[in-house]
Amino acid sequence: MADIHVEEFYKDAAIALVQLYNAFPRRINLFVEDIAGPDEPDEFGLHSKRHMACFGALLWLEDEGLLRYVDTIRQEALDQAVLTRDAFVRLSMPACPGLLALLESLAPQDQTVLPPSVRHDLSTHVHLIRSALRSGRSATITQVMQGTFFGTETAAKPRNRGDH
Repeated sequence: MADIHVEEFYKDAAIALVQLYNAFPRRINLFVEDIAGPDEPDEFGLHSKRHMACFGALLWLEDEGLLRYVDTIRQEALDQAVLTRDAFVRLSMPACPGLLALLESLAPQDQTVLPPSVRHDLSTHVHLIRSALRSGRSATITQVMQGTFFGTETAAKPRNRGDH
């Protein structure tokens, strides 16, 4: 059984990275509500666990060197967030063959008839993330994000028992 909080983390991270990539190199305010959905603080002004998990995912992305920001806006947003160079390069890179096979299963098409520049764009991590988010399938989002974060083909396919 999947850990729901980990699947939500991957989805939150995917949405945040795509938002930042779409605005790159501009700095933007990254709102938790735009990623995790609306949240009503309780009578004490505390946010839900879901809201705080999303906020935590954004802070983790910064801790891991994937984004920078100037300040937080309470626990509502990151102020003036932007992708780091490493994150931009990673998202712009072609994905490994295992993840590309996953992409083909999401949007089957004969890519050999496409121009090389289009084929390159369709093979990038950011395109895979967008496709996974459009699919709405948690398992697909998880696989794509693991491949993006960890850069291994094992994220796209399970290992055999004999593999080390």
